[in-house]
Amino acid sequence: MKCPKCGIDDDKVLDSRSAREGAAIRRRRECLKCSCRFTTYEEVVRDEVLVVKRDGSRQAFERAKVEKAIRHACGKRPVSDEQIRTMSDNVVANLEGGEVPADKIADLVMTELHKVDEVAYIRFASVYRQFTDVAQFLSAITEIVRK
Repeated sequence: MKCPKCGIDDDKVLDSRSAREGAAIRRRRECLKCSCRFTTYEEVVRDEVLVVKRDGSRQAFERAKVEKAIRHACGKRPVSDEQIRTMSDNVVANLEGGEVPADKIADLVMTELHKVDEVAYIRFASVYRQFTDVAQFLSAITEIVRK
């Protein structure tokens, strides 16, 4: 690992422990040149998943995009970083190798958001389902209230 401060790749591991309910390993490291301490995470590399977009194009799945979308939906909401990581982990865990429609990924994200924060769920759904008027918002909110 390269030190984030000086760029040297000579470090020592100070501590290792399980993270994200066993889905990753957290390592605390120290640069041997500048003594900067930093944290790294290791996780299993899964078979490549291709996302099939609405227009038919395909691109490699990126966990960071899922996490960014969840963070954006949860902006200024009482949702912790750990909850966001857990939601991202759950979405990734439900994906299988090969090709996955973008709609399926969005549905998985909405399911996770609905469990944690209904306002974040509505925010994400309004973008994903491309709400065009207030009636669609009211319909989605009414659906949540009924449950």
